[in-house]
Amino acid sequence: MTITLVTGPARSGKSEWAEGLAQQKAAQKRQQVVYIATARKNPGDAEWQARIAKHRQRRPAQWQCQEVPVNLAAAIAHHNHTHCLLVDSLGTWLANLIEQEAETWEIAQQQLITALNQTTAEVILVAEETGWGVVPAYELGRTFRDRLGSLSRAVGAISTDVYLTTGGYAINLAELGQLIV
Repeated sequence: MTITLVTGPARSGKSEWAEGLAQQKAAQKRQQVVYIATARKNPGDAEWQARIAKHRQRRPAQWQCQEVPVNLAAAIAHHNHTHCLLVDSLGTWLANLIEQEAETWEIAQQQLITALNQTTAEVILVAEETGWGVVPAYELGRTFRDRLGSLSRAVGAISTDVYLTTGGYAINLAELGQLIV
């Protein structure tokens, strides 16, 4: 199976692009799409709930949905070649784990990479781009930005396709660029 990374800035179309890829790949291989949502519900945040609802409304009714805010590696390992997994998103998953010590985070990241390398499922992962601007003035912001950049790079290194979405367009960096090792 293949791993695909879809990355881009906020509101760039990355989730919609990933959803289209999942629908296409699953139809070609007769797979069940499993949408793995990493967001935690927060009933006290109406705007966050509206974002989650918008994603939910876009998904086809036959897609399964699993809410996996923390144990992402285990969720991926649970599926096989009959599944196309759409993980949305790595940034939200990281935010759920942001307060972990560096060593604990490294273990979680490595467990995810191992699960991706071992799965027989088709996997499409969405990741936000955060490091294109000013270095955050506070430590937690720098930690988030650096960890997400490293995670995206590690996932990109094992991905067959890496799409960058911006301005409503998607380009496959794996076809146009060279992997930095």
